[in-house]
Amino acid sequence: MADAQKFDLIVIGGGPAGYHAAIRAAQLGLKVACIDRWIGRDGKQALGGTCLNVGCIPSKALLDSSKQFWNLTHNLPVHGISVENAKVDLATFIGRKNKIVQQFTGGVAMLFKANKITPFLGTGKLLKGNQVEVTGNDGSKQILQAPNVIIASGSVPIELPFAKFDGKYIVDNAGALDFDAVPKRLGVIGAGVIGLELGSVWKRLGAQVTILEALPDFLGAADADIAKAAAREFKKQELDIKLGAKVSKAEIKKNVVEVTYSDKDGEHTLTVDKLLVAVGRRAYTENLLGDDTGVKTDERGRIEVDEHCWTGVDGVWAIGDCVRGAMLAHKGFEEGMMVAELIAGKAGHVDYDIIPWVIYTEPEIAWAGKTEQQCKAENIPYKVGTFPFAAIGRAVAMNEPAGMVKMIAHAETDRILGVHMVGAEVSELIAEAVVAMAFKGSSEDLARIVHAHPTLSEAVHEAALSVDKRAIHKAN
Repeated sequence: MADAQKFDLIVIGGGPAGYHAAIRAAQLGLKVACIDRWIGRDGKQALGGTCLNVGCIPSKALLDSSKQFWNLTHNLPVHGISVENAKVDLATFIGRKNKIVQQFTGGVAMLFKANKITPFLGTGKLLKGNQVEVTGNDGSKQILQAPNVIIASGSVPIELPFAKFDGKYIVDNAGALDFDAVPKRLGVIGAGVIGLELGSVWKRLGAQVTILEALPDFLGAADADIAKAAAREFKKQELDIKLGAKVSKAEIKKNVVEVTYSDKDGEHTLTVDKLLVAVGRRAYTENLLGDDTGVKTDERGRIEVDEHCWTGVDGVWAIGDCVRGAMLAHKGFEEGMMVAELIAGKAGHVDYDIIPWVIYTEPEIAWAGKTEQQCKAENIPYKVGTFPFAAIGRAVAMNEPAGMVKMIAHAETDRILGVHMVGAEVSELIAEAVVAMAFKGSSEDLARIVHAHPTLSEAVHEAALSVDKRAIHKAN
């Protein structure tokens, strides 16, 4: 084998965490290599990982397209607009998604070229002494070496032993992005972000969707009031969500899937045409670490790191889905840039306490900071303000009055502890709350900021006013 190629930094993984780390490091003057195995539909390397290829970007494309169809068939009549015999050309529907994916993965490749980052097609394995063995997709091997290595290997869908993916009838998130026809009956195991979003896509296009969630509470990670409001809207949409439903078997029989599950009323069978398994993701660290590297993994296969994503081994870092914390693309973005800056001798930083969460259903769900149940559990004195979108002129004019904003502030200092939302475009509105919390703002600060009228952001303003029982457009 030839002598090792030398770089200042090697990044294993070209997903959100990895490509941000590579680009930021290159901006800071480092000679960077990035290894990724993903191949696009055109047969070329497709940088961007799960997020760009089969996650965030394609799912949002389908969510937007399906929302257009839903509005056409359900919401436009109230505006006095009617369209007869509306239908979906699924090939165009899926094709649009594929074009967007190719646009963005190609965009990352262009950024790599502009920043003089060397991409390697294949998988990387960390060896002792900060060497990385690259195994090409063709089986060829070569060695790279650098004083710093960032592992950004990402995550993969969790597969259930009794419902293994076959790519046709039982699918993961990637499979649910590429159905060749709208299933009459779609079953979903898991009422998390992926299950709700992809369930919503196919429900809007006409599928009968049943979501089986093993836990007794809906969206347990969200604030209870927000989860309750969201569940109410999903019920109106006839998205059938069964809680406390524990699946024990999924069998493919005569072109359908028979799902066996049990709940408080006993055992049941659900027959569906397609089954999406969306019970979460796990760190992808198999065959990633050679012997004697010193890098440790925990019981869930995640690479152990400190608050700065350092593994404890000189020059070896790990970021994104393969380490502790939320499996969110934007969390990976920030960790990648933080580590690149630390390597370059700068002061990298990530505030893990105010990372926003978003679920892109209709209505959208978003939050940042502590929930009310967390404040109770931690014995934090707090006060709450809420405001409904039904009292916001812009929301009513848009015919999207569902939902609310809830703000939680410290009872003594008034510092904002958490902001939780369900409603139209809250994926954008949550940014204001994150900025306020980042600057240690109070509910009084947001209450005194002038918000344009009529806008959806007025709901944030009124929720801030409501914390001290002085909202204008609702009875306090």
